Amino acid sequence: MNGKPDYYEILGVPRNATKEEIHKAYRRLALKYHPDKNPGNKEAEEKFKQISEAYEVLSDPEKRKIYDSRGFDGLHDIGFEGFRSNEEIFEHFGDIFSDIFGEQFWQRRGNQPVQGRDIVVEVNIPFLDAALGAQRQMSIQLPTACPNCNGTGTSGPINTCPTCGGSGKVTQKQRKFAGFFTLSSACQTCRGTGRLGAPCSACRGTGRTETIKTINLRIPPGIENGAKLRLKGLGEPGERGAPAGDLYLLIRIEPHPDFKRDNLNIISTVEVPFTIAALGGEISVNTIHGVAKLKIPAGINPNQTLRMRSQGIRTNDGRTGDHLVKVNIIVPQSLTPEQRQTLEKLHKELYEH
Repeated sequence: MNGKPDYYEILGVPRNATKEEIHKAYRRLALKYHPDKNPGNKEAEEKFKQISEAYEVLSDPEKRKIYDSRGFDGLHDIGFEGFRSNEEIFEHFGDIFSDIFGEQFWQRRGNQPVQGRDIVVEVNIPFLDAALGAQRQMSIQLPTACPNCNGTGTSGPINTCPTCGGSGKVTQKQRKFAGFFTLSSACQTCRGTGRLGAPCSACRGTGRTETIKTINLRIPPGIENGAKLRLKGLGEPGERGAPAGDLYLLIRIEPHPDFKRDNLNIISTVEVPFTIAALGGEISVNTIHGVAKLKIPAGINPNQTLRMRSQGIRTNDGRTGDHLVKVNIIVPQSLTPEQRQTLEKLHKELYEH
């Protein structure tokens, strides 16, 4: 698979593994290769990123289906490119690591930089852009770090939050049946930042402003409706100098008046004069690649489908679809007396002999 290790092999699970088996395998390996347990070990750090990338794909039914059918090429087409840093992994799978390491996980990470959240924006693209691929510029209103406070949301002196002690998390002990359990959540006093200060007047303490950004969008040929394109670093700004999240464009393909799509195949209907249907001949057909010639066999029936090889969608990984043409035979609505006599004579010769 393009020289990259197989995700199932990375987690040590079979290809028919259940979601629970995948989850258990990741917990076991994450505990083994966690950076806090392997300080300065670059090999363990790389292994930690690999197992996290594998878990992200195999634990998501949609990503797993794409990976099983098309491998890394399919994941690339939906914008998935793995994780950029350990902090991104911790933020993405925080519930798993807090379950493994408990409250100490939050205490260690309370004042560390926090990766910005990802943003999902729905975009409509023309049918032919989705089929053929395209380069497009588009303007989107996106959150950016407030320039007045550099994204901190505060102005003036900044103090440690007295409620959480700067960790950004608070823990509550609650009774459940015969015992107790602890519940960790973001500190409401400092909104999980661990710091307190006067709210920034420009962003009202949010640390965010809205900016119109022009982005260059590469649409791969054959992209499917509902796919996501990932644009790195265009999501919400990070906290305390952390990188921004990513922007995911949720693709919605607009319908076409003439073409429909079945996987990589294009479907359309063509009108064929009844004389050509009877005698055979050649007609011009509009395809997504332009006008092409189609041979009509003599005696073709109404609603019969003809296949035009390689005139469908052509993907970057070499797959090619066909153009399926459904024949609609045109019968003249009015005839001159001479035309009628000719057809009647032909009818008698063919069917009344």
